[in-house]
Amino acid sequence: MKPSSGCSRAPTNTKAFKEAVAQTLTELAHRGVTLAPATVEDTIEKNISTVSERLGIQARSAWRYFDAAALADRLAQSQASYEESSSEKGVGQAPMPPIDNPELALVLAGVPDSLAQTGGDLYAVIINVAVNAWMAGHIHGEDGCTGCDGSRGPAGHDWEARMRTITELQPNITKWFDRDVWTHAVNDAGYTVARR
Repeated sequence: MKPSSGCSRAPTNTKAFKEAVAQTLTELAHRGVTLAPATVEDTIEKNISTVSERLGIQARSAWRYFDAAALADRLAQSQASYEESSSEKGVGQAPMPPIDNPELALVLAGVPDSLAQTGGDLYAVIINVAVNAWMAGHIHGEDGCTGCDGSRGPAGHDWEARMRTITELQPNITKWFDRDVWTHAVNDAGYTVARR
């Protein structure tokens, strides 16, 4: 076992850390870039910990090497590169199913209910949406999949039959593609999304 070099992870509850995050977010704003504070926090924590480890110093001593403007430049450049490569590859805008797609309507309609059931636990709601969307894609992909035979029960893999069943459960499908209707349903569940 190697002896400890004395370096440590960057503590995130210090004044230096909080100031570094605030400075970096301000520098990013000057560059017209918006990133979630959590993303900036993770990047700063990783950078300070890396400096600490490479130089064999305590994390608190690594702050002398921190430069908010330089970090903001790197983050802005990374963001621009990502957007450019995504644009070139046609990534970033998922192909939307038709407005009358029953599966998507079911996923959208489930959000207000999920918010109410979980008491506003956004993590649980997002997991619910992600799993349902993932399963919907998988089920659709099972059409004609011989390896999936018997995995869907008596209904089998008949995609059209599944869509008819969902439509019977959600007769007014198109309403869920109206942003105002969906927002009203979320508000009726007792929740709203507001920026701090």
